[in-house]
Formats: sequence, C-alpha cells, structure tokens
Amino acid sequence: MKIKEKIIELVLKFFASITILTTVGIIVVLLFESIAFFKSVSILDFLTDTQWTPLYSEKHFGILALVSGTFLTAAIAIAVALPIGLTIAIYLNMYAPKSFRKVLKPFLEILAAIPTVVYGFFALTIVTPFLQTIYPDLETFNSLSAGIVMGIMIIPFISSLSEDALHAVPKSLKLASFGMGATRFQTAFKVMVPAASSGIIVSIILAISRAIGETMIVAIAAGQQPQLTLDPTVPVQTITSYIVQVSMGDAPQGSIEYKTIFAAGLTLFLFTFILNSISFYIKKKYQEKYE
Repeated sequence: MKIKEKIIELVLKFFASITILTTVGIIVVLLFESIAFFKSVSILDFLTDTQWTPLYSEKHFGILALVSGTFLTAAIAIAVALPIGLTIAIYLNMYAPKSFRKVLKPFLEILAAIPTVVYGFFALTIVTPFLQTIYPDLETFNSLSAGIVMGIMIIPFISSLSEDALHAVPKSLKLASFGMGATRFQTAFKVMVPAASSGIIVSIILAISRAIGETMIVAIAAGQQPQLTLDPTVPVQTITSYIVQVSMGDAPQGSIEYKTIFAAGLTLFLFTFILNSISFYIKKKYQEKYE
C-alpha cells in the first residue's frame, strides 16, 4: 500500500512539475535570444526610442510604440468588459432566479469559446463600419473597434469568475445584511462585493492579461502600424500582432529583425508577470483584511 502511495505521489509531482519546467523553459529561451538581440541593439534605445521599424530600411527598435498600442487596446477592452461583466455577475448572484442563472451562465461562457479570428472579422466588417457612421474620420483599421470587440470577448472572464467569487461568500453575510434592513442593492455593493473583492480583482487581472495577450483581433482589426499614440481612431500595432507578423516569414531566421520577437516576447512576459504579482499581492491584502 505504501509503495502504491509513493508511486501516486511521484506521478502527481511529475505532472505538477511540468508547468514549472515549461515556464522555466520559456524564460530561458526568451532570455537567451533577447541577450543576443541586446548585443546588437542598445537596451536604452529599446526602452526610450519612440519608433519601431525593424522591418524598414531605416531601423528603429523602440518598444514604446508597441507597448502603447497594446495598452491602448487593452484599456478600451477593460473599459467595455468591466462594467458589463460586474453588472452581470451581481445580477446573477443577487437578482436572477436560480433557473435563469443556470441557463444564462453557460451562454456567457460560450463567448470565450468563439475563435478569436471570428471576433477579428466581426470587428473589421461590422463594428468598424458602424462606428464610421458615428465618427466619419475613423480609419478602417483602428484600436477602438478592436478594443470594443476584445472587451466583448473577455466579458465571460469577469462575469463568470466574479459571480463565482460572489457565490462563495457565506450566505450568513447576505442574510445578516437583509436582517439589518438593507436592500438588495445595498447588500450587493456594501456587503457582497467587498467580501468577494479578492476574487473579483483576480478576475479583472486575468481579463487584463487576456486582453494584453490577444493576437488575432488586433492583428485583423487594429492594423499593423506601430506608432506611439493614445488616439483610438488610428491604426496601431500591438506586441502580439508584431510577433505574428514576423513569425509568418517577414524576417529571415537568425537575423536581428527575427530576434526582435524574443525581445518583444520578453517584454510581454514581464508585463504579465507584473500583473500576476499585483493580483497576488492585492488578494493577500484583502484576505488579511477580512480574516
């Protein structure tokens, strides 16, 4: 019996270590290739130059142009998804009948299963023409339509995970609030949301990470013009869409242009790591607060 338990324990440890080894492998590859890139390009220029033109005759390697496009589309997406997602989560938890909750929640999660290339063409062929009727100067490729559709895509991440966090709050808190004479609205926003805040914040961070890492929507609808701008009506390029562009064969393997994708990938990895660290810190602080 002890031998069987030992074997099971070793198997579980092996499968648990796969995720760690995969992460370590990604970091090693990114660092190795990025170091080779920074031997040819100054890291100061990489961080401060406002132009990103490694595929042009006049080469500039300023990652700020890609970072601005990435965060601009992600900010628009969160501005769309956050209020809608939280509203849905609160409605499902506090107002909707249980039968309706069981029906609606799976439908919401279907949104996350739709291929992102479909979202991309939806943004380009439906959302952009609609927005152009409101803003005639809006260009065909722009970060506004890409961000809006990306926000629609990540609504399930916020609504479903936030609803799970609200559902995990002890019923005694909700009943105590009602017993004190609070309305459903007061109970939702003054009792339930604060109590589930750690889970809600984690869902928001996950949605932001998903938006930052999105590829096909921005590659199709946002354009591929890297420029340092906060104007949502003009074409931009994100880190992920640039990696896709180069990976499709726009640069010969082993060239300095090819190595830019590893430097860009390392930048994206660092952003994701920082976001996850922030979410862990906030979650820990809120858990300490409510213990």
